Formats: sequence, structure tokens, C-alpha cells
Amino acid sequence: MKIEANGIEMNYELSGREDGQVVVLSHSLGASLAMWDPQMEILESDFRVLRYDLRGHGNTEAPAGAYTLEQLGDDAIGLLDALGIDLIHWVGLSIGGMIGQSLALNYPDRLQCVALCDTAPVIPDEAQPIWQERIDAILQKGTKALVDPTMERWFTAPYLSENPPEVQRVREQFLATPVAGFVGCGEAIRCLNYLERLSEIKHPTLIMVGEEDLGTPVAASEAMHARIPNSRLVVLPSAAHLSNVEQSEAFNNELISFLRDCSSAA
Repeated sequence: MKIEANGIEMNYELSGREDGQVVVLSHSLGASLAMWDPQMEILESDFRVLRYDLRGHGNTEAPAGAYTLEQLGDDAIGLLDALGIDLIHWVGLSIGGMIGQSLALNYPDRLQCVALCDTAPVIPDEAQPIWQERIDAILQKGTKALVDPTMERWFTAPYLSENPPEVQRVREQFLATPVAGFVGCGEAIRCLNYLERLSEIKHPTLIMVGEEDLGTPVAASEAMHARIPNSRLVVLPSAAHLSNVEQSEAFNNELISFLRDCSSAA
């Protein structure tokens, strides 16, 4: 489904229990709403599930230029407003978790709880050249220039060697990402700096990370956990950046337990 929100045409899917509380799923850079396929069955049994393609990803419009995390947060709020949804549980992975921090800080009344998965609260100065290299490579050669090293960061070596169909599906999402969307969201990520504001987040917060995540390592999740008062940290063994795919059963068990607790307390 497509709808106009915050000045762009956004692609979304709304499914699950029509009378359920709403869970919003926000995917990683270079993916699409299909990244959440492993979570849909367990979430749809209890909740109304809204997943959407980020600005510049999947079938959502891809304006040129740098985006900001606040703008991406406004996209999400615009989508909720367009659909008449007031209150949500937010689940974000990677940049989706960065957007979740933005929403918890800037729109706290719209969230019941937040799950921050394989994400970070700040991009250190020493990482800026890495992001510039990625953006330059995409601009020069397209997403194919980064697909192999990205899959190697997103999944553990043993999982990649098994060559499961899940990896191919994620790979196809990455290759299909518009250059403008990757660059725009990449510019948003490199400006991430919520670390010193995290103590303002009062929502119940689940922080989940793959033990072998190199892009947003366990230390980044520990830093968030130390600053968000009502948070719980879960480290998933044998998982890298896309822990929701590689260790979907363990991820799902932790997530559904957290969301059920949040919904019953509402």
C-alpha cells in the first residue's frame, strides 16, 4: 500500500489483529520492509503490525540529498498520522533503532515502548572516513560495490557459508536500494549523536544485539543500556548485525515477551 506522508509517497503494509495494539517495524539501511519477514507470524498473532519502507528504500520515494534522523522520524510520525494511529510499540534495527531513539526523544507521547536492535547512539569521529568511503563507492558504482562486504558484516561467516535463502533475499533488497536512498540515509547515520540525551528516554526499552555484530557492536548497546533507565540488554549468541534474520527464533522469543509485557501494562 502507498500513502502520502511528510511530503513523500511511502510504501507500507498493515497486517495482523485488527483489534491489536500497533507494533511498527523499521528496517536497516539497504533493506526493505521484507527484512522483517521472520518476525511476522509471531507478531501478527498478538498485534496489529505496521512495517514500511524507509525514505529512499524499497517502494518508498527516494528524494535526492542528505536526510536527517529527525526527518526520518517525522516520516514515521507522518505515516502514523495518515493512517490514524496514535500510540505504538516501536521496533527498529540499525538505522531503524536510531530513528527509534529520535522518536523516543522527540515524540515520547506516541510510543508505549521501544526495542532498539543492533544499533548505536553515536557515530564516533574515527568512523566518519568509513562512511565517506561507502557513500563515494555507492555514488561511483552503485550498491553492487558494497554488497559483498555488507553481507560479511551483516551475517557471521558460518551462516554465510551455509548459503541460506534468507541471505539471498537480504542481498536482493540491498542491491535494489536506490542510490539516492542509501546516500541520503547514510548521511543521516553519520550525524547520529543521541548518546548524552538517552537518559531522557523513560519508555520500557529492550536493547538487543548480536554478539558478533561488528557494525554496531555490543559495546554500543551497553552504552545505551547504561543510560536508558528502564532498559534491558539482551546479547544474542552466534549472530552479527541482522540478528533478526540469523537468529530469528531467539530474537522473536525475546521480542514477543517484551512486547506482551508492554501491552499488558498499557
